[in-house]
Amino acid sequence: MTVDAADDERLLWVLRDLLGVTGPEYGCGVNVRKACTSHLNGKAVNPCAIPVGGLKATDEVTTIEGLPATVGADLHPMQQAWLDQDVARCGSCQPGQIMTAVAVVRRAAAEGREITDADLDGIRNICRCGTCFRIRGALKAGAAMM
Repeated sequence: MTVDAADDERLLWVLRDLLGVTGPEYGCGVNVRKACTSHLNGKAVNPCAIPVGGLKATDEVTTIEGLPATVGADLHPMQQAWLDQDVARCGSCQPGQIMTAVAVVRRAAAEGREITDADLDGIRNICRCGTCFRIRGALKAGAAMM
């Protein structure tokens, strides 16, 4: 897809303002809160920190809206785990949390191993509601379903 945007415009604003893709949340704009986490070529990234001028025509951006299509289902297993574990409170960080969780599980699988507590401890998405224990449970459950 081609959009008309300045090279220094951040991917988050292209997604939200030009394309109407609102799943990646604006959390801080400085790559800290990570509510906007999406996938770029399968890896977790923060669109608030990516100028679109640095993207190539062959790059593939996946947001929470497109995540189910990666598994050919109505919901991705990680999204289902979030529902099953009753994770969401305010919901602001959830798209970024889920996208990060999927990337962590995929990375561990590519390395031929299960996710570890160290993997979970390495997730730096910020939840202000305090559902971190539910997020950890959902990540483990989602990993098992993936």
